[in-house]
Amino acid sequence: MQQSTTQPLDKLNIFSLKGIQMRTFHTTWLMFFVCFFGWFGLAPLMPTIREELHLSKSEVGTLIIVSVSSTIVARLLIGKLCDTWGPRKTAIRLLLIGSLPVMLVGLATDYTSFLLFRAAIGIIGASFVITQFHTSMMFASSIKGTANAVAGGWGNLGGGVTNMVMPLIFAAIVAMGFTKGEAWRYAMIVPGVMMLIVAFLYYRFTKDTPAGNYDEINRTGTTPKSTDWSVLKDWRIWALTVAYAMCFGMEITFDNVAALHFTDTFKLSQSAAGFWAGIFGFMNLFARALGGVFSDKAGKRFGMQGKGTLLAIVLLLEGAGLLLFSHAGTLPLAIASMLSFALFLKMANGATYGIVPFINKENVGLISGIVGAGGNLGGMLFGFLFKSATISYAQAFTYIGYAVITASALVFLTRFYKKEEETVAVPEISFV
Repeated sequence: MQQSTTQPLDKLNIFSLKGIQMRTFHTTWLMFFVCFFGWFGLAPLMPTIREELHLSKSEVGTLIIVSVSSTIVARLLIGKLCDTWGPRKTAIRLLLIGSLPVMLVGLATDYTSFLLFRAAIGIIGASFVITQFHTSMMFASSIKGTANAVAGGWGNLGGGVTNMVMPLIFAAIVAMGFTKGEAWRYAMIVPGVMMLIVAFLYYRFTKDTPAGNYDEINRTGTTPKSTDWSVLKDWRIWALTVAYAMCFGMEITFDNVAALHFTDTFKLSQSAAGFWAGIFGFMNLFARALGGVFSDKAGKRFGMQGKGTLLAIVLLLEGAGLLLFSHAGTLPLAIASMLSFALFLKMANGATYGIVPFINKENVGLISGIVGAGGNLGGMLFGFLFKSATISYAQAFTYIGYAVITASALVFLTRFYKKEEETVAVPEISFV
């Protein structure tokens, strides 16, 4: 029997553009991809920016903190706007507004002005909430965790691509005869233009729900008229917030500091450091999706508690990998241990959002926003370690590793099961 075209899909055909569900799926992960590209486009160029603007270690650390802390408030707001405006309008407006500081950051001439632009750019990190919310609207419970993980992972891939590509764009502009100080400024126009293009794609090819946009359909049973703040009493939300602080928070922190770490510790060039930092991001091509797939399978066999136990395990392995990375004395060992903790970190990202849509189905946007903001809160707190003049980058990675292991124990002790939990079918993912 053919599935209705106005209902959420129960199968993820990742190479298909057929139907509003799949067109929305591909457009929304692409939206997050270009936002991530713009959000961290400056990170691989920081060795040059640091030199040109004469930034101290403390100032670089503050920039890291600001780049992720401004996203905290934005993610909380975006979650609510998805519930009220709908994900389509929210995404388009975020892309249009967010492209401005991305393209105009080149006007910064000193630390203060650069700091303000960096804070403004941080709002586009809220695009993640839209991606998770919109994907949840398009897929059935049986495949929701997998679809969210694939969309989130492919969007996060922007962090890897920008680390590799922005130094190449920078080098190409320098080869055209511009100075290094001019090149990093012009390079940032590229992600801003990409965001404008995707804003048009979002307008043209997506709908809020399989049945249509919010202003076209009867929204009864689709989204709440007012936010139910009582859900904040649910401890599971806060356990997931802590978990996401430890995995996604570490991811965006590493995206910010990786190029500097490889440059300063192993004396690599800006391009070479960007390449290895990019490899970390490229793990999102499959690793976050693995977390979502395993979460769905664990949910089928062991229920919500199985999903929680899986999350605790991958967090534990992430923390162990971070400890190995922090003590790596050679580049090959650093790369090997980086790939290890990256795999489990990104699986933890996927496993977290394999649980989020099931906590309270009437407030998915709000909960997605809270947990997503937790990721940025973690990144902000970790940033203080890299800002300190008395703590080395290696020591900072060590402290974070222990924090992640502690969080894994907290998640393991959290009871995710509820009596009203649904029994869902085995998830199905296809390449055709």
